[in-house]
Amino acid sequence: MKKYFLFLPLILLGFLTSCSKEVKIDIPGYVEQLVVDGSIQTDQPPIILLSNSQDIYAPTNFEAYLNSFVSGATVTISDGTNTVVLDEICTDNLPPGTESFAAAVFGIPVDQLVTLHLCAYTTFNTAMWGQVGKTYTLTITNDGKTYTSTTTIPQPTALNSMVWHPAGGFLDYGYLTGQLSDPVNQVDSYKWEIKRINDPIYSKPFNPFFNDQFFNGLTFDFETQNPIEDPTIPSQYRGYFHLGDTLILKMSKLGRKEYSFFDKKFNQIYSAGSPFATPLNVPTNITGGAMGVWVGYSPWYDTIICQ
Repeated sequence: MKKYFLFLPLILLGFLTSCSKEVKIDIPGYVEQLVVDGSIQTDQPPIILLSNSQDIYAPTNFEAYLNSFVSGATVTISDGTNTVVLDEICTDNLPPGTESFAAAVFGIPVDQLVTLHLCAYTTFNTAMWGQVGKTYTLTITNDGKTYTSTTTIPQPTALNSMVWHPAGGFLDYGYLTGQLSDPVNQVDSYKWEIKRINDPIYSKPFNPFFNDQFFNGLTFDFETQNPIEDPTIPSQYRGYFHLGDTLILKMSKLGRKEYSFFDKKFNQIYSAGSPFATPLNVPTNITGGAMGVWVGYSPWYDTIICQ
């Protein structure tokens, strides 16, 4: 028995060393890519933001964010009949009267926006503003490379109703209930936003995109809470709408490929850092080697008075 215990560690050691194998993983180097954030919606001009992708080890401060924007590209939009070269417009030199619009695009208050140098590509030629049913082709030329994409502005879908109700236990705070009849026999994707009537920009829940995978062709009732961040509201009322508020609801339709981009993007954000999350790549509808999306929206608006 003593000999058995003496040789057992040696046998195990020999077994382990004989089965070991050096594994080498060849991780490809970082390659910079153009990132496209482009959209066009009904009765609004196209807005194209261009930036360069960042290495995972690159700085993540605000200065790095500003330096990532791409200037000097040639960007054109075509609707099959007309073609327009977009103008590059920067926030520190905005045309008079466009400040609020630019603040909505970048999601930054006007007083801060005008002190920054953020550039976007757009046009004030109303012939190229969004129209329902039209398909728009985006072409970008930058650093000797050309990137293209197409998107269509679909028919909007209206809600049947949207009303305010006081929440249980509260008299002056409540939630919204609505009813939607989803079109039959087609794939529909939506984006949800809301604001108070005097707010400069729309607020949206963490993931404002959804599709009709589970309610295709159905009429159903739903409830929504308040995503507007307001530090003046006591914590017990967060997520509720205040009695007397006037709200503007914006529900936009978008295409299937464009929805797929946002769906995977937000899934990636939700799972970032989790070792148990399923790895996924965010798709793109941009050809030529760029990342990002070119999306057409058809918004439907409603005004709700909380009373």
